[in-house]
Amino acid sequence: MSMMLMAGLMLGTLAGSDGAIEHRVQLDHHSGPVAVRYSADIGVSHKQVGAVAPGGRASTLRCQWSANVTVHREARASAGAMLRRSAARDGVIEGSRPGWCSAHRDAIAQEVAQRRDAVKAHLQAVAQEDHPVLRAEIDRLHSETRAG
Repeated sequence: MSMMLMAGLMLGTLAGSDGAIEHRVQLDHHSGPVAVRYSADIGVSHKQVGAVAPGGRASTLRCQWSANVTVHREARASAGAMLRRSAARDGVIEGSRPGWCSAHRDAIAQEVAQRRDAVKAHLQAVAQEDHPVLRAEIDRLHSETRAG
């Protein structure tokens, strides 16, 4: 990995002005600088498991939940082309609570909000994995415009 790419990663920002989770970097490419914005959408899924037990017996009723993250990339190449891509991953944050899911939705949403660091770390990892893909897309775009 080039030193310029590492410097770009170090300078990336993580939080947008509206509280959204995002990561911005500028990649150096032989065709010119590329401004890249990665943003995360979080969706929480709930799964009711177990059963309510009759009186005097322990209930096995639980709500298993999972925070799924979709990372969106928008890169603007120096020639003005916009390169977009999205990558989704289930189970970035997971948990379980006793009882009915409907009773815990607000608490689960708060827990996900409190664990933004895990989402930020995932966002940065996806961004780092995407850089070689993005470079290849820009190379391809650059070679097509020179050939055409």
